Amino acid sequence: MDIRKAKPGDTAAIRRIADEVWWPTYVPIIGEEQVAYMIELFYSTETIAKQLADGCQTYLLLEDEGQSLGFAAYSPRAENPNVYKLHKLYCLTGQHGKGCGRMLLQAVEQDAKMNGAGRLELNVNRHNPAKIFYEKMGYTIAYEEDIDIGSGYWMNDYVMGKDL
Repeated sequence: MDIRKAKPGDTAAIRRIADEVWWPTYVPIIGEEQVAYMIELFYSTETIAKQLADGCQTYLLLEDEGQSLGFAAYSPRAENPNVYKLHKLYCLTGQHGKGCGRMLLQAVEQDAKMNGAGRLELNVNRHNPAKIFYEKMGYTIAYEEDIDIGSGYWMNDYVMGKDL
């Protein structure tokens, strides 16, 4: 398996992974309507293409023999460049338990640290089983936050962090 920085031509692969992961993961937690809303808000091809083009988030793509298996997106926090934020980390469901998430997270941690970060933070839905994965990777809950994302929808998250 290889990890590389995503390019504008990878927009469709990122969107496909998001579609394949979000529906089975989040419908039981937040329902179909909110999943549809959030996929279009955060994972439209236009949104992904803009983020890749303007460099506001670094995207990493995990591949095996040319097949895209997962991705991560992260950036330094504007208010504190010593802290990086992991915005997204998703691996195809069929790849869970094979180390894909661990590889992507470690690549993000390494890059953040090389760029001067002393801490990596992330949000995870309070009912998402991925919280256990992050705890195994050394992350702890710093606090809870509820984020209004529009149209009457909220993200009810834990903010987790790890010193690098």
